[in-house]
Amino acid sequence: MGVRPPQQDGSDADHIEFGIAALEPHLDDRIDYPATAEEVVQAVGDVQVSYDASGGTVALSEVLEKTPKRRFESKRDLLDALHPVFEEYRAAASNSLVGRLRGLLPF
Repeated sequence: MGVRPPQQDGSDADHIEFGIAALEPHLDDRIDYPATAEEVVQAVGDVQVSYDASGGTVALSEVLEKTPKRRFESKRDLLDALHPVFEEYRAAASNSLVGRLRGLLPF
């Protein structure tokens, strides 16, 4: 997923990537599929991945622990398994008091 940040100066700002869109660049050509969750973390490292537009992050190993799958047949299979977990993190953050306050601020 990705969203554009608020535009204040009229210039074309880059979009902010989070969830599987933020993770995908770390996965390119680094993993031989099929791969286990442990092999994925070994190949790319335990990177911090943004799960919302406010900058919240979570470790890849933590997201993988919450997936019901332990083995992924392809990159698409991995991303499909991780997507609902990132959505849970995003929803939990937006429901928190801090998340709601961040949503009200223009920056």
